[in-house]
Amino acid sequence: MNVIGAFNDTMMAALATCGVDRKDLTLSAVSLERPKSAVHGELATNAAIVCAKYLNRTPREVAEQLKIQLETDERIKSIEIAGPGFLNFVFKPGFWTENLRATISLGQGYGRSQKGEGRRVLLEFVSANPTGPLHVGHARGAIFGDALARLLEFTGYQVFREYYLNDGGAQVDTLGRSVYLRYLEAIGYKVELTNEHYGGTYLKEVGESLAGRFGEKFVNQPESVWLAEFKRFAIDRMVACIRQDLAQLNVQMDTFFSETTLIDSGAIEQTLDELRRRGLIYEGVLPPPKGAIQEDWEPREQALFRSTLHGDDVDRPVLKADGSWTYFAADLAYHYNKVTRGFDELINVFGADHGGYVKRIRAAVSALSEGKTPIDIKLTQLVRVIKDGGAQKMSKRAGEFVQLREAVEAVGTDVTRFTMLMRKNDAQLDFDFDKVREQSKDNPVFYVQYAHARICSALAYAVELGMIVDSDDNSLKMADLSLLIHPAQIALARRVSEWPRIVDQASRHHEPHRIAFYLNELASDLHSYWTLGNREKQLRLIQEEDAEGTKARLTLVRAVAVVISTGLGILGVKPMTEMRD
Repeated sequence: MNVIGAFNDTMMAALATCGVDRKDLTLSAVSLERPKSAVHGELATNAAIVCAKYLNRTPREVAEQLKIQLETDERIKSIEIAGPGFLNFVFKPGFWTENLRATISLGQGYGRSQKGEGRRVLLEFVSANPTGPLHVGHARGAIFGDALARLLEFTGYQVFREYYLNDGGAQVDTLGRSVYLRYLEAIGYKVELTNEHYGGTYLKEVGESLAGRFGEKFVNQPESVWLAEFKRFAIDRMVACIRQDLAQLNVQMDTFFSETTLIDSGAIEQTLDELRRRGLIYEGVLPPPKGAIQEDWEPREQALFRSTLHGDDVDRPVLKADGSWTYFAADLAYHYNKVTRGFDELINVFGADHGGYVKRIRAAVSALSEGKTPIDIKLTQLVRVIKDGGAQKMSKRAGEFVQLREAVEAVGTDVTRFTMLMRKNDAQLDFDFDKVREQSKDNPVFYVQYAHARICSALAYAVELGMIVDSDDNSLKMADLSLLIHPAQIALARRVSEWPRIVDQASRHHEPHRIAFYLNELASDLHSYWTLGNREKQLRLIQEEDAEGTKARLTLVRAVAVVISTGLGILGVKPMTEMRD
């Protein structure tokens, strides 16, 4: 049940009686939101302002007519016209409290919808180069992508999770050479790794495995003899390592798509041939890069993709000077493969360092699908790791980074996931090992988990007293919710009622952090109510002399627990039923 959505439908019907034809007017700008200040009511709408021009009337006139249409609604306590034509609503308590019954009845289905209508979404995320284990920065993209997938599935989409393995580029050759040195080192040779190698100690075990398998077979042999073998062996080990890292975060991919298979299949040539057929590949000369000194730049004719026809800033080369494919040529082939698989929508999650790829990838998908397949590209900003009060250096090439598994082992999967989602994906995030383990209200992970555990504790105590039946919400569903009249109780019930709308907004905008933010606010309301109960007896959850009031109050907090549990499930976090030091 979505009481706010239901009232929004009522408001839209009232607009129709005012002369608004929804077929002729885009009402996306009409909002029904909780105002920032309580003096502006419990919900407010700009409907009269948006529709005034369409009706050729003043916003105030439209507001007056809309008020007349709505003030007979039995759910409404009062309507006030404010400012240029805003309508502010205050509702009778039952509008909010009766929703608690539906919340408990629906359980994990409360807020769930089929708005996605089964549309198939390919969600590509993480896609870190297979040159080492995942680090904390990769964890953010992994968690964001997985939470987004869960959110979309909760709202009726079919989501397919994909990891693109960039196992065909120059960085994989570097990996093979780095592993070869570790192989020599394992045999007993003295080696020196330079800035051109991957220096992480995680490759020592790979070198030792190769030494155990081949002995001195490849010592003093030319690169042409061992490079392919060592690359494949190292990639297999790194992919296995990546799978383990993702599993620690409770992230499961449906597919690992290999760039090598793309290259070997001839897909790049086929894609470029198709684009040539459409007139989107041509031989041309690009202007000099911004900031380039004219004398240092030489114009050169090369094969270019007409990405400017699809919203990019500049056409993009698909061939290098030596005749080899550019990275973008492989990107074109990969996204053409995505398009031909028949998905209704594509979503890519990139790290912030790939921000320059956004326009060209959007242009590629637009061209390859002839504008039929939408793509959304989300960027996850950098993670600054803080340990022992200081920021940690992060360099995969130098082997200086905090591994994902180290973070998970230190603070736990749930804490890692929730912390990574407590900032918007495009905002920088600090991952402070000490702070995320604090048990205080300043730690949102603890704050939300503690709220759920508190409620579970209260319900268990009520069962112990015989006031409700264990694991049976039927007694709560029958509670007299008219007994919930205190402003703090109404505020908490109102927050619960916002859940379906929060889910809808988070899903539409592909922003799972909205779920984390909301849960933190809901937990804050619960803790505030709990504190009031310590001071005001009438608000205490369990009062043995007041059985009916106790059931009503327990219904209120049980609904809160349902939402917290459901929200944490979307974020991939397990709700706690008890907290220990």
